[in-house]
Amino acid sequence: MLNWEETPTTPPTNNAIATPGTTEAPSTNASTRVRASDKRIINGQTDVNQLVPFKYKWAWEKYLATCANHWMPQEINMSRDIALWKNPNGLTDDERRIVIRNLGFFTTADSLAANNIVLGTYRHITAPECRQFLLRQAFEEAIHTHAYQYIVESLDLDEGEIFNAYNEVPSIRAKDEFLIPFINAIAEPTFKTGTPEADQTLLKSLIVFACLMEGLFFYVGFTQILALGRQNKMTGAAEQYMYILRDESMHCNFGIDLINTIKLENPHLWTASFREELRDLFRQAVDLEYAYAEDTMPRGVLGLNASMFKAYLRFIANRRCQQIGLEALFAQEENPFPWMAEMIDLKKERNFFETRVIEYQTGGALSWE
Repeated sequence: MLNWEETPTTPPTNNAIATPGTTEAPSTNASTRVRASDKRIINGQTDVNQLVPFKYKWAWEKYLATCANHWMPQEINMSRDIALWKNPNGLTDDERRIVIRNLGFFTTADSLAANNIVLGTYRHITAPECRQFLLRQAFEEAIHTHAYQYIVESLDLDEGEIFNAYNEVPSIRAKDEFLIPFINAIAEPTFKTGTPEADQTLLKSLIVFACLMEGLFFYVGFTQILALGRQNKMTGAAEQYMYILRDESMHCNFGIDLINTIKLENPHLWTASFREELRDLFRQAVDLEYAYAEDTMPRGVLGLNASMFKAYLRFIANRRCQQIGLEALFAQEENPFPWMAEMIDLKKERNFFETRVIEYQTGGALSWE
């Protein structure tokens, strides 16, 4: 057994310890220190345990930015939301439907995002500074799931109805069924990168989750709850959604940088047929999210209607396409909700809805009386 006073007689042959099931290949020269120029986002040969020297400084800077934006659900006072929800005349049936449907989708959506990172993406990314961001992102997905649970608990909603909505509500189920194969493809224990086909599978999964899940599927729900908050309704929930929107925007931006760097390092993956496959996925995603908008808003509410979201989703899809180097899918679309950009840029220190509490208070401790 080796102790600190002993010197190994035979030097190790690898300078990194590979985790079973991972795709990274450790360097074979233990005496050679890591050089930034040797790092790769995927299929790298450098030691994944050595964070520095940095090559992808943008990933480290984004990690620091997410840490600076740290928040917890219990910071938000839900008393006004409870009083409004309890009041039979506080919200219309259509407004209550929006809240219930939102929570039904989001309570499991962030769990899917976290599973995708932890079970799949993380083990295939070989740049440690990018892994560092993914660890922080996974923690933030946990915070978001916590936030939705906090809202459900605070409002004393039927937990079974909300948390199982992704099995029971067709418009929610359809979105999740679209996403799950892209988790399973890279989470399969036998899946390894290193061939063009496998690398395209990973890249496709990254695009689906960065651009279509976090970058598109969340936006109908975000807009609806933030619209409630702008009318001084459900202000505690709206504040939490505001912080979640800001977090998800950072996740989306990181994912886009990751995607574009993989493309730069592996240009052979960006084939015409692959691009067309992606464009088809974007079209499907727009249709699925628009169906969700129609389901959540069968009538106009909050100055919104489902048809407005058709333009918004096309606007977002065009933007996501262009951010990763695809041609826009739809004729020029304008953003019907410019105020959403202001929400993304909101600083945590600004108490937009004036609902912050100084001491943490769990939803179960808030009184309905």
